[in-house]
Amino acid sequence: MIKQSKFKDNQVNVILNDIVTVLERHQATTDLSLIVLGNMVTRLLNNNVGKQQRKVLAQAFSDALTQSIAMEK
Repeated sequence: MIKQSKFKDNQVNVILNDIVTVLERHQATTDLSLIVLGNMVTRLLNNNVGKQQRKVLAQAFSDALTQSIAMEK
């Protein structure tokens, strides 16, 4: 989703593949997958980010997501 990250590509790809495997195992449709992922983002923000930073981080996440799908061919 982002071009530069402080995380290694391999680390991100391994976790991404694990998540995809779980969604496939549950035969999750696109809609269900998006709901689950959205709930995960909400949970992460609510449990790990200070209240005053949540909206800013959520907006940055949303902007990065919007940019990444706009760049897809």
